Amino acid sequence: MTAFLIPDNYQPRADLLAGKSILVTGAGDGIGRAAALSYARHGATVLLLGRTESKLEAVYDEIEAGGGARPGIVEMDLATAAEENYATLADNLAGELPCLDGILHNAALLGERRPIADASYGQWCEVMQVNVNAQFLLTRHLLPLLQQAPGASIILTSSGVGRTGKAYWGAYAVSKFATEGFMQVLADELENTSTIRVNSLNPRGTNTAMRRAAYPAETPTDNPSPGDIMGAYLYLMGDDSAGVSGRAFDAR
Repeated sequence: MTAFLIPDNYQPRADLLAGKSILVTGAGDGIGRAAALSYARHGATVLLLGRTESKLEAVYDEIEAGGGARPGIVEMDLATAAEENYATLADNLAGELPCLDGILHNAALLGERRPIADASYGQWCEVMQVNVNAQFLLTRHLLPLLQQAPGASIILTSSGVGRTGKAYWGAYAVSKFATEGFMQVLADELENTSTIRVNSLNPRGTNTAMRRAAYPAETPTDNPSPGDIMGAYLYLMGDDSAGVSGRAFDAR
């Protein structure tokens, strides 16, 4: 699979996301937190979705302290949420917002890393529920609100092991292959019927808790921090990427 990069020396303008409403999953920590803060600094009203209220509140407070638009908090555990929870969320947002300008699907579980022959079915299902089913349900129920925006963006978080299979990465790798397939199918469906663009983004090695768990022998600071890779997240979410859809991007 050919991976794309954002334009060289891309510099997002300060008001890139002014007036936009953007939902970020896994917004309490790591890349999701960095993206939420970055989107808010560039003018967006950010909806913070995650399972840990205290973490979401900390991001909320940081956005407000920085002068950003008051964010929203959506406490939801994607591992256990039922379809009616997504439908209720969509109804609530439709009652509060004229449209939704973007979704960053960032939340994911690493799960166990062991040979397929020894994999636990329970953990396999949990990873698929969060990494695949939840992003389908969230996208499915929010599509009508995205359609109301002049040019909405959906960013799906990928991984190198979701583009080239790697031994012992099990459910996580398979879930990221599914993410790439979901991106391609949805982008193709919407190409001629909508202004919504759909792309995948592989952050590559980044100093996050998930990366440290996956590669305990690495020196964490050898990888960039989440804040260092936000150019790609801003480019794909903002209007600078208008007309760009169905592509697999690397953050760097």
